[in-house]
Amino acid sequence: MEYVKLLGIVIIILGFIFKLDAILIIFSSAVVTALVSNMGVVGFLDILGRAFVANRSMAIFVVIFLITGTLERNGLREAAAALIKKVHGISPGGLICVYGILRSFFGMFNVGFGGVAGFVRPVLLPMAEGTVDASGLEMKEEYLEELKGMSAAMENICWFFFQVLFLGGPNGLLVQNTLAPLGYKVELIDLVKTEIPIAILSLLVSCIYFALRDRKLRKQFYGTTAMSAQV
Repeated sequence: MEYVKLLGIVIIILGFIFKLDAILIIFSSAVVTALVSNMGVVGFLDILGRAFVANRSMAIFVVIFLITGTLERNGLREAAAALIKKVHGISPGGLICVYGILRSFFGMFNVGFGGVAGFVRPVLLPMAEGTVDASGLEMKEEYLEELKGMSAAMENICWFFFQVLFLGGPNGLLVQNTLAPLGYKVELIDLVKTEIPIAILSLLVSCIYFALRDRKLRKQFYGTTAMSAQV
């Protein structure tokens, strides 16, 4: 009865059909699969432990979500918004560009901020909303969605192009090890030198594009009054 081992999949399908608790569904499916496969308790825990170690980066990602949620519940968004309200004359687009410059600088040292989920959503976006509130305007849903896209894009662009400037980082080593079997011997410092102008150009183009797009969006949603109030 080999098909009995597929009972765990059936449990998952039925669980989601009846909209049961997701964690309970997955855990129940894992336990049932272990029982019908004659793994035993030790075998089940062994597989579970090896899967956890092999995917520990995902575990870190989940922990970031939990920490971010806890901080948001305790006023992280409100604190970020209140802080940026003290800075007058800066637009959401300008704020995103400033964040891009800082993100690029720390990216060169392979220092992460938590990504879109860990920093952009709970910190950068509330600050962007705060710049709108500080100018006496009301944040519109369509404008907010545009800011979400620009903020996430700036995070991804800066991290992608600037983390490779970290000498000895995994990205440079990957390129070096890939080219070696093909007969191309390259030094990490040479890879970094090649990437520097590309990274700077990517940041410059991104800042110009997001600044112009934000200016166009503010004119579209708020008219000329928003143009003179912020830069």
